Amino acid sequence: MKKGKVVVLEERVPKLKEQRRQRANRLLIGYIALFFMLILCIIYFQSPLSNVSKIEVRGNKHLTDRQIVQLSGLTKETSLWKVKNEDIEKKISKHPEIKEVRVQKRFPNKMVITVAERKRIAYVLDKQKFLPILENGQVLTATKEPIIPSDAPILIGWKKGEEIQEMAAQLAKLPDSILNLISEIHHTPRSSDRFHITVYMNDGLEVSATVRNFAEKIALYPSIVSHLDPNRKGVLHLEMSTYFEPYESSEQGDDSDESKR
Repeated sequence: MKKGKVVVLEERVPKLKEQRRQRANRLLIGYIALFFMLILCIIYFQSPLSNVSKIEVRGNKHLTDRQIVQLSGLTKETSLWKVKNEDIEKKISKHPEIKEVRVQKRFPNKMVITVAERKRIAYVLDKQKFLPILENGQVLTATKEPIIPSDAPILIGWKKGEEIQEMAAQLAKLPDSILNLISEIHHTPRSSDRFHITVYMNDGLEVSATVRNFAEKIALYPSIVSHLDPNRKGVLHLEMSTYFEPYESSEQGDDSDESKR
C-alpha cells in the first residue's frame, strides 16, 4: 500500500511543476502588460493627446455654445486631467443668466458642460433695444436683442425702479401657458394707481389691470375668455372688479350722443 502511494506522488510532481511554471508565466505577462500600460499612461498625460479636443454644451437656449465655452476658459491647449470641474463651474456660474451648471470629463479628451438658464420672463424696451428680464428680476443691460423677441412679453413705457421690479416678480409667478398669452405690457399709471398697466394679449384683447395682484388676476384669463364671444374685441378689466367692455360700446355711445345733439 505504501509503495503504491509513492508511485502516485511521483506521477504528480511533473504536473505540479508545470502548473507552477504556467502561473509564473501568467504573472510575468501581467507585470509586463502593467508596465507597458503605465508607460502609455505617462506618454498620454505628458503629450497633447490628453488635451481637450471636444467640448459639448447642453441645456443652453439663449446663450450660445461659444459664449459658454469662453466663460469656461477651456481651450484645445488645456489638459483634460489638469482641469478642476469645480473651478470651471464657478467661472460659468458668474454669468447672471446661468442658474445651474455641471461639468463632466469624458475619456479620452472630451468635456461636457450642462447648464440651466434662468427663465426670461419679459423684455423691456430701452432706446429701441430689448433688454431681457430674468426670473429673479435682474435686467440684462449688457445683452440687447437685435430683433423683436417672441418668447416673453415686452414691457413698454417702464423705468427702472420699484414698478418694474414688482412687475417682474408678478410675471415670475406665472406658468408658461399664461405668460405665452401676453404680447405687451404698457405702464400706464393713473392718479389713483401708479401701478396701473395696460396689457395687450396675443388673441387681440386688451386687459386693464394693476401690477400688485396681476399674477392672481391674469391666471383667470383663460377661464374668463372662454365665456366671451371670440368675435368681439374689447377691454377686460381686472382691477377691483372683473368685467368686459367691448370696443363697440364706446363707439355706440358716441353715436347716440351725436344723435341727441
